[in-house]
Amino acid sequence: MYDIAILWDWAAFAVRWLHVITAIAWIGSSFYFIALDLSLNRDIDGPADGEEWQVHGGGFYHIQKYLVAPAAMPEHLTWFKWESYVTWLSGLAMLAVVYWAGAELFLIDPAKADLATWQAIAISAGSLAIGWVIYDALCKSPLGNQPTTLMVLLFVLLVAMSWGYDQVFTGRAALLHLGAFTATIMTANVFVIIMPNQRIVVADLKAGRTPDPKYGKIAKLRSTHNNYLTLPVIFLMLSNHYPLAFGTQYAWIIAALVFLMGVTIRHYFNSMHARKGQPSWTWAVAVILFLIIAWLSSVPRFDTYEEAEARALTPYEARFASAAGFDDAHDIVIGRCSMCHAREPVWGNMQWAPKGVFLETTGDIAKHARQIYLQAGVSHAMPPANITNIPDEDRAKIAAWYRAGS
Repeated sequence: MYDIAILWDWAAFAVRWLHVITAIAWIGSSFYFIALDLSLNRDIDGPADGEEWQVHGGGFYHIQKYLVAPAAMPEHLTWFKWESYVTWLSGLAMLAVVYWAGAELFLIDPAKADLATWQAIAISAGSLAIGWVIYDALCKSPLGNQPTTLMVLLFVLLVAMSWGYDQVFTGRAALLHLGAFTATIMTANVFVIIMPNQRIVVADLKAGRTPDPKYGKIAKLRSTHNNYLTLPVIFLMLSNHYPLAFGTQYAWIIAALVFLMGVTIRHYFNSMHARKGQPSWTWAVAVILFLIIAWLSSVPRFDTYEEAEARALTPYEARFASAAGFDDAHDIVIGRCSMCHAREPVWGNMQWAPKGVFLETTGDIAKHARQIYLQAGVSHAMPPANITNIPDEDRAKIAAWYRAGS
């Protein structure tokens, strides 16, 4: 049974690796094409909407853009779509492996909503589609011709979802889901709008018809939205590693401010690429927003030690708390780990428990049984550099306890 835990953790690592690789490819191509479009020289004669000369890797590239389409269909056409699709699919796989399979540990917070596992998973999966339905309806309404108003309404939607997720899930799951919610909108833009519109243009070219420019205009609007949403999504995907981001009562406000910070940063680079100057005020705004976020993060949302000690154990926690060898594992963890993994750490100048993981009470230790097993039982990852000198026989006791509970 313990082999499954090890293989499952490697599976989580594998899908995370794939997710990061494909996200780099998608974000890289997205940023490149937005920068390219904004930097085109449009003071040229001919059918092209603009051109650009670039140098990279020892070679020169001459790039031309056609506002609608060239006069004839090129023999070879490169499509950019799989980066987006695989990023979203690998992200969904990671969501399933980490948060759905580990719902009792990472997804459900009984203090907020005492959900059954299937209920939490249903809310998690179902909520991802809501944003796209609302956003797409807004884009197809008359507001589609008012980009600024549309972006403001999208921001309102994201803030509402940030608050909603925070009322249901754990802090880290709430921010992660907001990132997945936004990424779903971005990928749906590619799959449902951008690619079909490009196929319509290609089909018109092949049939000898003049393509309607509205399809390119619609696709560009959605692509621009994706460009501005990218930086906040990256922050939200990284947030689960930083308890200062997800571990306060204002986590949902922090997420909302991150969207504003991401937009200001992208506005700077987009303005620079479009040769419209370098609006340095955007960096001042970003710094102010960051300082507000840092201040909000200083207000913890964690239960006190007394509240955690008095809390009833969940069925998952009770299983490991009653497993053979728990008393030994409990004493080892309290003696070797809890000085850092405490609500008020006493190790050095540490202010917050690493990754927001507490190992002080029976419930704490039972809740994090799998992590303790992987980090300190079968590997020597914790404590760092074995700074509290856990002997091999104690690590063996931790592993035996977890296997008994599994």
